[in-house]
Amino acid sequence: MNIPAEFNEIRPYTPEELPQIYEELIADPAFRTVVESVMPGVPFEGLAMKMRQCKTNLEFQKAFFYGLLWDLVKKTANGLTFDCSALSDLTRNYTFISNHRDIILDSAFLSILLIDNGMTTVEIAIGDNLLIYPWIHKLVRVNKSFIVKRGLNMRHKLEASALMSRYMHFAMKEKHENLWIAQRQGRAKDSNDRTQDSVLKMMAMAGEGDVTERLKELNIVPLAISYEYDPCDFLKAKELQQKRDDEHFQKSPEDDLINMQTGLYGYKGRIHFQTSACLNHELDELKELNLPKCDLFTAISETIDRHIHSSYRLFAGNYVACDLLMGDNRFTAKYTEEEKEHFEKYLEQQIAKVDLPNKDTAFLRHALLTMYANPLINYLKAAKG
Repeated sequence: MNIPAEFNEIRPYTPEELPQIYEELIADPAFRTVVESVMPGVPFEGLAMKMRQCKTNLEFQKAFFYGLLWDLVKKTANGLTFDCSALSDLTRNYTFISNHRDIILDSAFLSILLIDNGMTTVEIAIGDNLLIYPWIHKLVRVNKSFIVKRGLNMRHKLEASALMSRYMHFAMKEKHENLWIAQRQGRAKDSNDRTQDSVLKMMAMAGEGDVTERLKELNIVPLAISYEYDPCDFLKAKELQQKRDDEHFQKSPEDDLINMQTGLYGYKGRIHFQTSACLNHELDELKELNLPKCDLFTAISETIDRHIHSSYRLFAGNYVACDLLMGDNRFTAKYTEEEKEHFEKYLEQQIAKVDLPNKDTAFLRHALLTMYANPLINYLKAAKG
């Protein structure tokens, strides 16, 4: 396929580029160290040979990531389920816009679930702030990621957004790929999932016609991701206190790496992915309202949010957290006393993991309760319409 050169710095590697990238990864001692820690007892030379046999990005994903991810589910979760029954045509390509809980696993789990439903994996929007080492930068592009450039001034940010938009439309229209993008920049630390208008504005920079026609080209599907337990919850609470205590606080690359490792290997309980229907019909309805452009983007964001919020899978911990946060017993019918005790013990264990010299236990507990209560609060609001 003839891919425009303007996308060379941000797009996934092509099959023709893979052999050279494989050799660079195989020769990188840091990559070898990581692989040997993830797959102990498996000879690296054998894995290198298996890499060289993968002719496409999808073959690589199926040969390596598919099995590793299902093994991870077995070791760190109590099941991973998927409901895509709202999608009327699984032969089409879609842009999945989801809430964002885990740096790596949200899009990774989606891809293996799509494979199991006879669909192709997603190309993944990933921020360049996460590409901490050269081997990560290469591996994510082998894994069908396209790069979102961060930390730019306004002019360069607009240029990068326009380029990314053109790439997404190209990937959908010409490459016939599925895409995944988070509804906002970064994970929602309090689990109050809201779509940023700026994400939709970026997506509508390319394409043909008016805003709704451009977005319809991408076949947007809202996706709700629910983890019973978020392994990174204590790290998110810690970051919230750090930002409270220091308005200039910024996470370091090492912090991102710790979040990635904790998210991968920490306990997650039950995990559920739920798609809504493609938004194209609702985009047509919103177009008929003749809203000013800014109001239109806000209305589309709110539509996506309503679909995500109403599609959450709720667990006992969400109901317990809401009762503890509000100081009442509104949802006692939704959990047992044993489940409540278990969740409160879990909170204590997570708070104990926070390593801050000025640790504010009350603040951290409130932050954790808010994280687990917000999906229920938003679910109930969405149910009211």
